Amino acid sequence: MKKLSEFVIGEKGTIVKVGGEGRIKRRLFDMGVTPGAQVMLRKKAPLGDPLEITIRGYELTLRKAEAEFVEMEVKTW
Repeated sequence: MKKLSEFVIGEKGTIVKVGGEGRIKRRLFDMGVTPGAQVMLRKKAPLGDPLEITIRGYELTLRKAEAEFVEMEVKTW
């Protein structure tokens, strides 16, 4: 188990839990960041913020602070 914000480029995993409260959790859910979704980290900005991920067949950009709330199970597929 690892947070999405700790992933390295090219690493893949499945979302296990989305933390946070109120608006932040709702925002993540609205963007499709939900338990069971498979994610791959595509890019990181030079200072590590923001992150670009592939989820549900599309590219999504998240702030590192948002990615801190997403707990992942690392996959080796």
